[in-house]
Amino acid sequence: MKNLIPSYVRVPVIFAIVFAGMEFFIDSGDRPAFIKYPMVSLFLGVFMFLLVAIEIVISAVDRVTYQLLTEEQRKQLENAKSYSFTESKLYKSLTRSKTIEEESDVLLDHDYDGIKELDNVLPPWWVYLFYGCIVFAFVYLIRFHIVGDYTQKEEYEIAMAKAEKEHEEYLKTAPDLVNVDNVELLTDAASISEGKKIFDANCVACHGANLQGGIGPNLADAHWINGGGVKNIFKLISEGSSNNPVMAPWKEVIKGSDIQKISSYIVSLNGSNPDGGKAAEGELWVEEEKIPTTETVVDTLTIK
Repeated sequence: MKNLIPSYVRVPVIFAIVFAGMEFFIDSGDRPAFIKYPMVSLFLGVFMFLLVAIEIVISAVDRVTYQLLTEEQRKQLENAKSYSFTESKLYKSLTRSKTIEEESDVLLDHDYDGIKELDNVLPPWWVYLFYGCIVFAFVYLIRFHIVGDYTQKEEYEIAMAKAEKEHEEYLKTAPDLVNVDNVELLTDAASISEGKKIFDANCVACHGANLQGGIGPNLADAHWINGGGVKNIFKLISEGSSNNPVMAPWKEVIKGSDIQKISSYIVSLNGSNPDGGKAAEGELWVEEEKIPTTETVVDTLTIK
């Protein structure tokens, strides 16, 4: 086998198999294992070094051993190396092929205009594969058409449920895709309720339970220091306020989708003016209405 596969092919193939196995069995999330875990990189480096060292040692031993052989032994060794894979016992056992000298044993009697036919047997690998297909079909028939293990619809539903669960797990650790450029106002009750919970956990100390203000400004009136609307509020929470150093950026603490929910919750209470509200600060904010653009198409008539 060593003579059939040269070292410059053998070493990369063995290394690739070990590398692929480690990447498959080591859970490293969305990053390659050899990048996330330095010990994996160290192991792969040592493993590659050992592979190359072993090949060098084997090559050196072969050269020394060859020098110790007699002339007759060297000729026998050269003859053994000259055999190709098609002449090996493994190849012959897989194909049961006949040499040209042995074709007379499988030559049929009939002759069609000088064209003769050989009665070769089917290759064993093909026969075993055919029998394997029959066994697979038999098991499949019993499992899905007689026992009724599960239908394609049930398989689809199971796969979709698994994918949904994996998606939820991914979102827990994935970088948040919501930012100030694509944030939109959320109006559904679930998002507003979730935004209130996050606000109560992080913002009540400065802005009050009803957004009436305290250390921080009143968020329930129509006046804003840094501009109102979901985009300005999102930017303020994410990046902090240059007008008020106490308002630090929260983007490293709260992910973008949660800041979107907080911003939407604040917008939903804008103008509620709760009791005990802090005096208005900043300028009156009026949301700009988007005026739809209309195109006028003028038909021209050319008179000749």
